[in-house]
Amino acid sequence: MAGYSDIKVTFVSDEVAADDNFIVTAARPDTVATLANTSFASGGARILTVTTAGTSDNAKTNTIVGTDVFGDALTEVITSTGSAEAVDGTKYFLTITSVTSSAQFAGNMEVGSIASAAQAVFSGRVRLKGYSIVSTGTAGVVELINGTPESGTTLFKAQTIATDNTTTDYVIPNEGVVFANGMSVKYTVGTITMMHFYYA
Repeated sequence: MAGYSDIKVTFVSDEVAADDNFIVTAARPDTVATLANTSFASGGARILTVTTAGTSDNAKTNTIVGTDVFGDALTEVITSTGSAEAVDGTKYFLTITSVTSSAQFAGNMEVGSIASAAQAVFSGRVRLKGYSIVSTGTAGVVELINGTPESGTTLFKAQTIATDNTTTDYVIPNEGVVFANGMSVKYTVGTITMMHFYYA
């Protein structure tokens, strides 16, 4: 058929700022915490952070249950120190189902997100044909991952150029880059305004 193309596009836009108490506001649960929110307005996934106010909470944990960028089950245990400080996780949560404390904290604790974010581009085998990134005024790195950020492999990276509202377009030659286990993108909020990924 004349004019036919199998190219599809996924659009990503995420300007939701990091928020240290977005998931759990100041509380001292002894088991399951009350959740203020369970997902992010951007539709993306975030690394979570646990902030404690007490100084005698060493080795107390919060077990976080939810889903990853592709909607599959994800669990992480974040262990607090003996200082009143924030401890960041390493996994990207698309949704949060529960936060369970191993013991009651000495002072209030909060659970929120940092600026490190990720989103699914496509959940199956796919060939990336090109992309378009609109930068903010802050430089950053965009990583394209074969699979999830937790278990996948970064196949390549792109640099945002730190010139506000400037677009970088790139066309990948031949058959494109194959992502056999699905494609996800990892980025830092505040370094991109929007991204488009073209694939087949």
